[in-house]
Amino acid sequence: MTLFFISIVLIAALGYLAQSIGLCMVRGVNQAADGKPMFLLAILFSGVLSWISILVGYYFDIQTPFISYEFSLWALFGGFLFGFGAAVNNGCGVSTISRLARGHLAMLLTVGGWLAGWVLLTKLAPNINLVIFNLSPIWHNSMLALLSVMILFLLFSMSSYNRKVWVSMLLIGLMASIVFLTEQHWTPSALLKDISQSVWSEGKGLWPTTERFILIAALVTGMLVAALKARTFQLLPVNCSQCIKHLSAGVLMGVGAAIASGGNDTQLLLALPSFSPAGVSTVFSMLVGIYLGRKLVVLMK
Repeated sequence: MTLFFISIVLIAALGYLAQSIGLCMVRGVNQAADGKPMFLLAILFSGVLSWISILVGYYFDIQTPFISYEFSLWALFGGFLFGFGAAVNNGCGVSTISRLARGHLAMLLTVGGWLAGWVLLTKLAPNINLVIFNLSPIWHNSMLALLSVMILFLLFSMSSYNRKVWVSMLLIGLMASIVFLTEQHWTPSALLKDISQSVWSEGKGLWPTTERFILIAALVTGMLVAALKARTFQLLPVNCSQCIKHLSAGVLMGVGAAIASGGNDTQLLLALPSFSPAGVSTVFSMLVGIYLGRKLVVLMK
């Protein structure tokens, strides 16, 4: 119970940081395309401190969720769909929630579309067999620790702004990895997945626990506090064209996340720190989907 209360505080702090720093994979891709890759790199390497939570899990005999899976073409396809949908939405998983916390009501339609996409794939999903990729725990933790040390040294040569971004991203990754010790499926995409499966099976599926809803509420609260402090909160109404746009984008994100076994939150905070070939390919295809999606959005304007 003590660890759960700590997790509530950590997840609220995570939400506050994510809102303050403007955590968004779409933003990262846009900046990288303009020759400024540091924000995107900080996002991609945000989980390198996960070895700390893994050691904590070993010490307290808590099972850690860092599992690696073999490369899959389905992961590529699902990642691309998610990335394309995120580009149309102009926001990925976590940034959709942070924009909603800032009063962007259109994000409710994205969440609704995401849920619909999960429900769709619950019934129509292809038979995807995930094959575990065996990686020695010693090698796994050693590589994460080595990357952490390298990034620590590089921080001293960065500008103050880039240093702030990297430290914020690393803290977000560390806090998320500790929360995973309490609840392995706390992420927004995992919650929507389990809700959709339960709804489709008419209650026969396992409905998410109350603790998971509490953690998401803490995440949103942290984001809301940051928005109010920065005075960026503003209720923005939704018009008809936005309804179609964000609902469609949400469906693409939901379908893609279902095929790839998780949205970008799960991939960045779990799959990449696990050195999962499936996770790496999913994130790569997400980046491609976001880049091409943003190009299409610009052309259609």
